[in-house]
Amino acid sequence: MCGATEGGLSLDGINVAKEAIIQGRVTRDGQPVSPAYVRLLDRTGEFTAEVPTSATGHFRFFAGEGEWTLRTLAAKSDPVDKLVVASVGSVAEVVVAL
Repeated sequence: MCGATEGGLSLDGINVAKEAIIQGRVTRDGQPVSPAYVRLLDRTGEFTAEVPTSATGHFRFFAGEGEWTLRTLAAKSDPVDKLVVASVGSVAEVVVAL
């Protein structure tokens, strides 16, 4: 699965104790969505970053601690927003169903 592990992306080589990680997968009817774009918005709704999903629908952000909104954009779907809390030393796993 191209470096991905069951339940999410591989964390090999990442010192999770020093990072606030937000990662997950975008799906439609249980199948991965690619291409899709996931935006990271701060607590005021300001755009911070954007990544495309991988072929398996996965994405990852290294974020600061706090509340963030993930906005997912894909063809044939309305934008989907998900609130997520990031904290150093943990991985916030998110599944976005379109």
